[in-house]
Amino acid sequence: MSAPVRVGILGLGSIGRTHAAALSRLDGAAQVVAASGGSAAALAEAGWPAAEHMTDAQELAARSDLDIVLVATPSDLHAGHAAAAIDAGHDVVVEKPLATSTADATALLRLAEERGRTVYPVAQRRLEPQHRHIRAQLDAGTLGHPVLGEIFVHWHRDAAYYAAAPWRSRMPAGGSLTNQGLHSVDLLSWFLGPITAVTAQTATLGNGGEAEDTATVTLEAASGALGVAVTTTATPPGDPAVLSLRTTSGAIELAHTDVVRWEVDEAPPPPSTSSAGAGSADPAAIGLAGHVDVWRDVLDARAAGRPPSVRAVDGWRTVALIDAAYRSARTGTRVTVPSDPDTA
Repeated sequence: MSAPVRVGILGLGSIGRTHAAALSRLDGAAQVVAASGGSAAALAEAGWPAAEHMTDAQELAARSDLDIVLVATPSDLHAGHAAAAIDAGHDVVVEKPLATSTADATALLRLAEERGRTVYPVAQRRLEPQHRHIRAQLDAGTLGHPVLGEIFVHWHRDAAYYAAAPWRSRMPAGGSLTNQGLHSVDLLSWFLGPITAVTAQTATLGNGGEAEDTATVTLEAASGALGVAVTTTATPPGDPAVLSLRTTSGAIELAHTDVVRWEVDEAPPPPSTSSAGAGSADPAAIGLAGHVDVWRDVLDARAAGRPPSVRAVDGWRTVALIDAAYRSARTGTRVTVPSDPDTA
């Protein structure tokens, strides 16, 4: 049996602890060597009592006894912390978002290429069986061509949620598009194909503070398909996110993981769906299943020498889309989304 992959964790907030707990479910394939942020008690509670607890993120990123650094710090620190770890010779797993600007995401990918390191964006919803099934059917042509895609993330976060971590109330780190809605936006763009342009409006209508907590975005895909993305944390009690896809062959609708409509004669519905919890009203309700899937894919990709299921450029495209949406909301104009880092 090969030695476990040595992991350092930057950030022991709620999502960092989720990753730590997920890593403890991998039958010894990975070992958390050290973590920074939070507390030693939180590290122990997540399943790693023998791991070293540190206070300095840059010191952890520079350690020589790590194979992978997980970046789970506040969103506006992701790109900088990931770059420091890459500079030290490590691969990085980066929680969403990969960065909070297209420029930072582009710089991160270029640095990783120069250093010969791998960036693994966390986009666990792409790994869920129902979503993989839809993507495979689109690739096979059995779903026809996408015509219209819609996502509705009608969630709720109370004032205590924002007070617990002030960065959630600041732009560009906070915002319902960047945080709560990102995974749904990512799925929509994955199904519609590359997004070429967006228009958007944002507002703060609930507890978001300085950050937007409500956004509406229209999307234009390279294929000619159109899309709508609505995200909010200002709508109690909070409902499961809805994804709707209409193609030339029929209609599909999912409420979180549940397939509530599948009217496509040429393609069978997914044989299975994920058991991942929904974060509609409580971010802790997502559980561990999705992050266990992420780490299994990362470790398998490393062992097999294959690209991960979610590539660095996939995380980059979602950042570029959301960055363009925020620019559209600021300027009141239609904004073009770059197609890849070389054209950013």
